[in-house]
Amino acid sequence: MQGLMQDWPLTLNRIIEHAAKWHGDREVLSRRPDGPLERTSYAEIEVAARRFSSALLSLGIVPGDRVATMAMNSGRHLECWYGIMGIGAVCHTLNPRLFNADLELIVNRAADSVVIVDRSLAAKLAGVLSACPSVRHVVLIEGAGPVTQRSARGYCLARLRCARRSSSADRAMGRVSAGLCFTSGTTSRPKGVLYSHRSNFLHTLMALQADMQGLSARDVILSIVPMFHANAWGLAFSAPAVGAKLVMPGEDLHPAALAETIELEEVTFAGAVPTVMQGLIDHYRTARTRPATLKRVITGGARCPERMIEEFEDVLGVEVVHAWGMTELSPR
Repeated sequence: MQGLMQDWPLTLNRIIEHAAKWHGDREVLSRRPDGPLERTSYAEIEVAARRFSSALLSLGIVPGDRVATMAMNSGRHLECWYGIMGIGAVCHTLNPRLFNADLELIVNRAADSVVIVDRSLAAKLAGVLSACPSVRHVVLIEGAGPVTQRSARGYCLARLRCARRSSSADRAMGRVSAGLCFTSGTTSRPKGVLYSHRSNFLHTLMALQADMQGLSARDVILSIVPMFHANAWGLAFSAPAVGAKLVMPGEDLHPAALAETIELEEVTFAGAVPTVMQGLIDHYRTARTRPATLKRVITGGARCPERMIEEFEDVLGVEVVHAWGMTELSPR
C-alpha cells in the first residue's frame, strides 16, 4: 500500500509560495546602487517571480535550459532565482569577479541560453558575450536602467501575466536540476556543480537547525555573502522558509555602511566571509561601539582566524559559527 499523505515533491518554488502565504508582509530590503533601500515583501516577490517565469516561457525557455544571472544581492535578483527555478530551468549564477576567460569557459560549458544582468555589471558581461554563441537573450534586471546594444543581443521586460504552476509541473521540475554553480577557489579551471531541487530543499532544512543557522521568523538576516557564491550559503532559501526579514546590501560592502544597516534594520543574523568580518571589527573598534541587535554571524569561504572569532564573541558579544564546506556539498 502506497502512502499518499502530504505527497508532494521537494521543489524550491514551494519555499517562496510558503513565504508568500504565511509571511507575505515580511520585508525584503535591497540597497540600490545609488544609496537608498528598496523595500518589498515575500508576497510581492512571489508574484514577480511568476511574472518572470512567464517572461522566460515567452522566450522559449523549457525545463532543463540554463538561465544565468550576473547580479549582486537584491530582491530583484531573488525574484529571478525563483522565476527561473519555478519553471524547471536551471539557475546558473555567474561570479563577476572572475577573469573574462573563466567566465567565457563557464558560460560555454553551461550552454546558457539567457543571461540576466545588473546594469552595473553589463559592461563586464559585454566583454564575454562575443565568445558565447549559446546566449540568445540578455535580460536587464528591471529598475537598473537601459542596456546598451553593445552589451545585449536581446532584451526583455518581465511584465507578463503570471504563470500558473500545477502539481504535475512540480513533479517535472523535481526531475531536473535547479541550480548550477562553478567552483572558484580550487586548483585548475572552475568546475561545475549541479544542484537538484531536492538537494537544495534538504540543505535548507539542515541549515535551519539550531547548531547551524538557527533561524526563525523573529530574525532579521543580513545576507552579505554574494548570491553567486555557493548559493549565498543557502540564505536565499532558508530566510523565506522561516519568514525571516531579509536585508540585501547590494554592492556597498564598506564596514561603515554595513554597520549602519545593521543598526537601522535591527539585524540579528549575518552571513559574511572573514575579510568582511575583519572590516566590521575594525569599524566597531574605531567607533568604540558594538552592534545592539546582532547575535550571530556565520562565516566561511576561507579559514577564519581564531583571534577574529574571539574578538567577535568577547568584544562585540556576537556568536560566530564557522562553516567550512564545498560547493559540491550545497555548500556544506
